[in-house]
Amino acid sequence: MRCVDRPVEVNQLTSRDRVLAALRHEESDRVPIDMGGMISTGITASAYIALRDYLGLDGTARVYDWWQQLAAVDPDVLEYFHVDSVDLANTRVAPGGNWHKWTLPSNGVEVEVPDEFCPEKEPDGGWIVRNEDGEIVGRMPQGGLYFDGTEAYHELRHATSVNDVEKWEIPPAADTALDSMAERAKWLYENTGWAILAMSPGSVFGIGQAMRGWEQYMVDLLADPALASAIIEKAVACFKRDIKRLYDAVGDYIQIVVFADDLGTQAGPQISPETYRKMILPGQKDLFGYAKRLRPEIYVFLHCCGSCYDLVPGLIDAGVDILNPVQTSAARMDPKVLKREFGKHITFWGGGCDTQRILPWATPEQIRAHVKERIEIFAPGGGFVFNQVHNIQANVPPENIAAMLEAAYDFGIC
Repeated sequence: MRCVDRPVEVNQLTSRDRVLAALRHEESDRVPIDMGGMISTGITASAYIALRDYLGLDGTARVYDWWQQLAAVDPDVLEYFHVDSVDLANTRVAPGGNWHKWTLPSNGVEVEVPDEFCPEKEPDGGWIVRNEDGEIVGRMPQGGLYFDGTEAYHELRHATSVNDVEKWEIPPAADTALDSMAERAKWLYENTGWAILAMSPGSVFGIGQAMRGWEQYMVDLLADPALASAIIEKAVACFKRDIKRLYDAVGDYIQIVVFADDLGTQAGPQISPETYRKMILPGQKDLFGYAKRLRPEIYVFLHCCGSCYDLVPGLIDAGVDILNPVQTSAARMDPKVLKREFGKHITFWGGGCDTQRILPWATPEQIRAHVKERIEIFAPGGGFVFNQVHNIQANVPPENIAAMLEAAYDFGIC
């Protein structure tokens, strides 16, 4: 158990100001830190429970993203590690949501989960989740740590023509959900100093994979580009509708809007740069440009896993202000090269600690050295918010998590 108090900040700069300075590519009092500002910068519930125990903190963890089994980070942990940003969906820091108890399969600990999450245990020990029609849309095998989507999740899997796509529409968020978000955003803005991130529904590349299935959509892009383009065009129209409604609800309070399009793999982009520029970039420019015209002061954050070096110029052209998770262990994602070539044009939100080879396996001392090196690369001139590469996984020792976040503060002070 760790019962050591962290240093208390005495400067006058708020977390919100600190993050905004970084996004303007300015150096401030220290490098901003993120932990759980969106659903790819957080921590799995089992790792979070172990971390709270290590810090000597009690309380019941809340799993707010059941697909990834992510924990909502509580204010006491955010304050302990000097975190500067918060996810608008995190109901641990502002009121909202209805919750019930569930036992986490990974460690047998009781947690809170959303009321709409009602998994069923299968005879083999795994878990399934059904949609309103009774179809199985999510499955976690025995011993698994996440829920994976099933074929039933792919709504356009049987589409054969553009006409099939024209009949399809992404349903808008319920007015009650937007009202709840607005109430939470206003409370966070007026009662805390955190930078506030809001997740948008927009995924220009990922929507085709979700609706058609990953393999089939990759075929569509080359063999049936008319169908693939129709999905993008229809989706972007729905996303623009939803962005307008999101901004009407929370635009006065948030600083960052989050999009997600996983364009990379460990070895390189999922698609060629040529296919990206032809098929995906126009939709991204349309969507991101629309968001920027509506609210120029709100920054566009793109979560894009894997090796995306070859696509970064296009992402910048599309209007991306922030790139995450900066997967530096992937091909052609060298931190020094990224900072040198793109650091004046985009903010790196991530890349602060390698979660594949360093965070789970290194010693705390090695992690501190690693974090120090990354800060020295990414921090000069601003344009950097510290975060590990993607979510902290279930097998990461809590002392390693603490070492990483403490080092981010210690070495990030200017």
